[in-house]
Amino acid sequence: MTRRILERLAASFAVIFGASTLIFLILNWLPGDTAALIAGEGASEETIVRIRAQLGLGRPIGQQYWDYMVGLLHGDLGHSYATRAPVLQEIAGQFPATGSLALAAAAVAIAVGVPLGVTAAAYRGRLPDQGIQVAGLTLHSIPAFWLGLLAILLFSVRLRWLPVLGGNGFSASVLPVGCLGIAMSVSIQRLVRSGIIEALQEPYVTTLRAKGLRASQIFYVHVLRNVALSTITLLGVLVGELFSGLVVIETLFARPGLGRLAVYAMGNKDIPLVQGAILVTSATYVAVNLLVDLSYAWIDPRIRIAAANEGA
Repeated sequence: MTRRILERLAASFAVIFGASTLIFLILNWLPGDTAALIAGEGASEETIVRIRAQLGLGRPIGQQYWDYMVGLLHGDLGHSYATRAPVLQEIAGQFPATGSLALAAAAVAIAVGVPLGVTAAAYRGRLPDQGIQVAGLTLHSIPAFWLGLLAILLFSVRLRWLPVLGGNGFSASVLPVGCLGIAMSVSIQRLVRSGIIEALQEPYVTTLRAKGLRASQIFYVHVLRNVALSTITLLGVLVGELFSGLVVIETLFARPGLGRLAVYAMGNKDIPLVQGAILVTSATYVAVNLLVDLSYAWIDPRIRIAAANEGA
């Protein structure tokens, strides 16, 4: 088991290293003069040259990459071009808002998706199943920003139940959390439904029925536990979708957070801040998937036994 953990940790560090290198190269090869953008329209050439020297933009790209990676190893993500504040400080101030929004949206997705998937599987081919599938397909076809606009139009403009923009209170979080969570719940519902239908056809279910176990006991104790493994795997994959949705939702609802910070930094071509935001997001995605991978042994004893046999 220890060997498995070390292998996963090594793979995670390799992914983060590759992501940081790719992020650096893409952002530094974008067209345009960052120094001229920071100086503003009408700035003299002397001012642009001075800003370029202050930010170290005139150095060879190899030297810039080396300094960037050395800084990362020391926990230094650089300084924002716009505010001159440490990037880590800027991100630390916004990450709690993004994290709380993401956790709330994931909780809504599970609370909505799992029961709907169970219901659809229980009524397979009948009206409830068909209704859930049609609703899921419709929601899956609507982009996040359009779903958010429709929610604002209905609940804020027409009904006046909820605030339109900004804020960190409960009422201000209902629409962003609901839009993200419901959009994610569609994938969970589909996976739970298909997993239950497939599991009910497995030989072990027939064996349990022959032993006289009640249908409810078979379903909730054995079938759902087998479906949980694939559902948790999907949750790890959906983290990437969640963060991409956060960029849209935070911008649309004018909420503080890492996604809105990244959009602001891109508009100002604040390369260190964009690099830091994307890198933290990538590291979070890798960490969540690492935890998901390591949780398999706790959920499925067969994986734990296989790992023990490999180490023997």
